[in-house]
Amino acid sequence: MSRIPFFFSEAFRALRRNGAPTLAAVITTVVTVVLLGVLIPVFQTAQAKSDEVRSELNIHFALYDDSSNAEIAQTKEKLEAVPGVSSVVFISKQEALATLKSELQDKSIVEELHTNPLPASFEVKASNASELPRIEKEVMGTTSGGKPNPISPAISNPFSRQQSTQQIAKVTSALKIVLTVIMALLVVASLMLIGNTIRLSIFTRRREVEVMRLVGATRWFIRWPFMIEGVVVGFTGGLIAILILWIGKITIVDPLSNNGDSFALAQHNSTISFPVLVAILFGAAILVSTIGSGVTLRRFLRV
Repeated sequence: MSRIPFFFSEAFRALRRNGAPTLAAVITTVVTVVLLGVLIPVFQTAQAKSDEVRSELNIHFALYDDSSNAEIAQTKEKLEAVPGVSSVVFISKQEALATLKSELQDKSIVEELHTNPLPASFEVKASNASELPRIEKEVMGTTSGGKPNPISPAISNPFSRQQSTQQIAKVTSALKIVLTVIMALLVVASLMLIGNTIRLSIFTRRREVEVMRLVGATRWFIRWPFMIEGVVVGFTGGLIAILILWIGKITIVDPLSNNGDSFALAQHNSTISFPVLVAILFGAAILVSTIGSGVTLRRFLRV
């Protein structure tokens, strides 16, 4: 126990001697933690929004105007029997026109229509949005000659949302890749700068290390001050970063959430709460700094 004060005093003395590299390592840790603290909730929010949009995707199968009630009922039963279909909702011509009117800014366009040109249709939703193209293909079918052969004679044509599904999947995948690359680069930069700080500390104290080995000091006795340097760098950088994130939360995210901003509200209600995120980032900052010290010691401390 009496050695602990010695280890800490040696660590802080080395940090003061190497002020510029230590400051660079702390700043890198701060930037890394702050960016991760912003990117992780943003990614969670984008993923949640993507899942929400994907859950609302559907296919509309238009019906012929002369379809009887019996044919419409049979068509619904056949659509519900298709594997992967979660719900089938009948939309009448009047409902379709009312929906169109609600979506248009210029209501006079609909009001000037003498007849209703919109067909009745079935809105089909899938348990998984990626299944929509398969469901559309199975419902519409094809003959030996390659012509459409719907499962019901009442079905006219589909309104496919396949392109929207593919675009959402591409955006989500690209976002995951970008976030992963940024996180990897930030972690590598932190490890290199922290390791460089420890390396400079070892170089400036190489004579002391040699003397300590000559008098019988163990490897871990020599290593502890350098390991503590890494922990101090991670602790300081993580603490400053958490303070910046907390200020950003109370000054930006919380006011936007209270004003009803959907994106900020979704981020505010992300699956990882702010205290948990802070704890994870703080622990990660200390862990990365310690790893950086350990890797550098293993490679450059030859005693």
